[in-house]
Amino acid sequence: MTVLLEAERLCRNFGGLKAVNNVSFQVVEGEIFGLIGPNGAGKTTLFNLMTGLTPVSNGTLRYRGEYLTGLPPHRIAGKGIGRTFQNIRLFKGLSALENIKVSQHVNTNCGLFSGIFCTPASRAEEKMVDEKAWELLKLIGLADRATELAENFSYGDQRRLEIGRALALEPQVLLLDEPAAGMNSAEKHGLTEFIRGIREQFKLTVLLIEHHVPLVMNLCDRIAVLNFGELIAVGNPVDVQKNPAVIEAYLGAE
Repeated sequence: MTVLLEAERLCRNFGGLKAVNNVSFQVVEGEIFGLIGPNGAGKTTLFNLMTGLTPVSNGTLRYRGEYLTGLPPHRIAGKGIGRTFQNIRLFKGLSALENIKVSQHVNTNCGLFSGIFCTPASRAEEKMVDEKAWELLKLIGLADRATELAENFSYGDQRRLEIGRALALEPQVLLLDEPAAGMNSAEKHGLTEFIRGIREQFKLTVLLIEHHVPLVMNLCDRIAVLNFGELIAVGNPVDVQKNPAVIEAYLGAE
């Protein structure tokens, strides 16, 4: 098994608050890796550290053996790490199609000059971007609403569009921050199958933050549990469920 992503003694302090404290783990290529924990455990902060949105206080992050620590978000995205957000960050005033197309800019090569003068290379690249955007909209089931503004979509459809936008980056690692938030039981089941499908289709490694524990237990190959910024368990779903520290974090001590 190939270690794709590795955190070593990772820390993030906000003044006297240790939001992430000495966290170490490895993510293996091709797995679906879940990250769970009570509210305020530091899960989203950890995602922000991994994608460069929040600077690391101490520790290191490596991707395929290369250091990510200190790199800006666009450099990390360019290496093949895409993400969605807990609070949806679509371009609400753009259409679904435009949201997908905008995300592909990190993988295009034509510059300002080519765009202004509409060179053959620029036209060919624009055609490629448009075709890929339509393919992704079909994949997430929103092709029939391609020209609608993102702000008019339901919460669940906005979640799907955000996943599509992340896939437009052509990631090798996809970080999903609470993708099932606001979904009903049927939608959550559909999301589980959707994530499995895109993992296989795009040969992805998936990291997932989710509060719906049954979904995580059913979907993930391995799970890490955070509590008050510290890693208290890592393992397969069965072992994590039985871990006394995890039970205490969710249910309290006797």
